[in-house]
Amino acid sequence: MAMQNFNSQPARVNKLKGEILAHAVPVEVLGITGTQKQMPKNQGDNITFRRWLPLGGTDNKWVTGANVATFAADHLTTEGVTPSADTLTAVDVTATLQQYSCLYAVTDKTVDLYEDDVPAEMKKQTGERVGLLREMVRYGALKGMTNVFYGGTGNSPSTVNGTVSVNLLRKVTRSLKANHAKMITSILAPSPNFATAPVEASYLVFCSTDMEPAIRDLAGFKHISEYGNRKPVHEQEIGSVESFRFVLSPELAANINSGAAVGATGLFSTGGSNIDIYPMIVVGEDAWGQVALRGADSIDVSYIPPGQKDKNDPLGQRGYIGAKTYMTSLVLNNGWGALVWVGTPSLA
Repeated sequence: MAMQNFNSQPARVNKLKGEILAHAVPVEVLGITGTQKQMPKNQGDNITFRRWLPLGGTDNKWVTGANVATFAADHLTTEGVTPSADTLTAVDVTATLQQYSCLYAVTDKTVDLYEDDVPAEMKKQTGERVGLLREMVRYGALKGMTNVFYGGTGNSPSTVNGTVSVNLLRKVTRSLKANHAKMITSILAPSPNFATAPVEASYLVFCSTDMEPAIRDLAGFKHISEYGNRKPVHEQEIGSVESFRFVLSPELAANINSGAAVGATGLFSTGGSNIDIYPMIVVGEDAWGQVALRGADSIDVSYIPPGQKDKNDPLGQRGYIGAKTYMTSLVLNNGWGALVWVGTPSLA
């Protein structure tokens, strides 16, 4: 007689993958942007992003102060004479994939006798940890951008003595547009799947939820409730100012006590002496890149329930839930993004 028992079918790994991914996505905001690449298996651990420079230009600029007067003249042709042919120049940016993992262990006694569903909580936290570690990989890369602006009269992170302002944002806009940075018109949909969604053209700003009071105080701030037919790019978007849309996350934490002396600035300090400074990450299209880590194969999930016996656990007393994944992120074009260091109001 056939009997349905625990060991007569494989663990629901595919379902577990989907559930873990579902828990990973909500803690990720940076991943809705960035040039996506998939790394095929068995192709090594290096991945290369390529962009092409304009002829005679540096970075993204065809016309600079040095050639503005001669650019048109350089393209004049002579009757009957074939013009000289030009070539393209590629810039390759290479990064190395790194493997990340987390693992939980549980005993059969816990599963059999404890009042809470501990494996279910482990599954949930595995998803959250994987999402967070991917977010921190992105965050670390983007905090390395070299197109940097500072709040107040600061000229370095340690001298930041002001919060975000419309004037500061306009300086960022001027820089991005001078570098031909395109506004973002599509995002990677916030779901476990590979899919893009069109959005209204804008530069996206990612920063800590601690910055919300300062952003709401900006002249011209429009809350998402006023968008009408315009849809938020992420559930954690709070609103927009001019060409910027703000997406906040508590995970994009400050550098505590790292700015100028608090003095009479009215800005927040954890220690009370120096201002906590926050990076506001501004990105245009293709400012940075990441390995695409979505879909069913993006996370390799392991689930070994207690009760499975082998020579290392002959009584089946231990079980494991965990996951591993590969991840890398890097800045592709510093001129198409910006890093803005600011403080936030103390609200005292």
